Amino acid sequence: MMAPLQDDPPILLCADLQTEYLTEGRSHVITDAEAIMSRCLELMTLWRDNLWPVIHLKRIAQAAWFNPASNLTNWIAELKPRPGELAFEHPLPSAYSSSRFAEYASNIRSIRCVLLGFSLDETILATVIDGFHRSHRYQVVSDAVACRRAGVGDAASYKLAVVKAIGNFAGVQASADLIGASGRIAV
Repeated sequence: MMAPLQDDPPILLCADLQTEYLTEGRSHVITDAEAIMSRCLELMTLWRDNLWPVIHLKRIAQAAWFNPASNLTNWIAELKPRPGELAFEHPLPSAYSSSRFAEYASNIRSIRCVLLGFSLDETILATVIDGFHRSHRYQVVSDAVACRRAGVGDAASYKLAVVKAIGNFAGVQASADLIGASGRIAV
């Protein structure tokens, strides 16, 4: 189904675009981060150029592997929030663990979000499931999301399995299918 963007553009929800995921030697490093960041930047630029809403999520877990006091939780410079864009910090995997985000999302009529970023197997999966139970509609951009290296097996198969599971709770589309030449978004 195609929805005209000028009528009701969906919110671009950017998940956990933090330096932690780019740092070699860290357990959460993402192997294809450059390609994912490029696609995220492309979509963020489209949203920003059209003055559509952009929201940023930042994981601030209180765990030994994710120290919020370190600079590893900082935004990736090219993808950080700009003035006027909302940012929410969430302590648990779901964005809804931020009381500010949960309140914001509950006050939007017929929320529709296009979701991209890192932490596919944590933040994105948990947020989509929580949103599903609140009747919020999410569209995950399959080529603009990534997860850390899987403990076993290859990363591509792991990502495919997580994306397939997400498909039970949200729409899943490639960025080329999401944005058409006509200036419409399919959500």
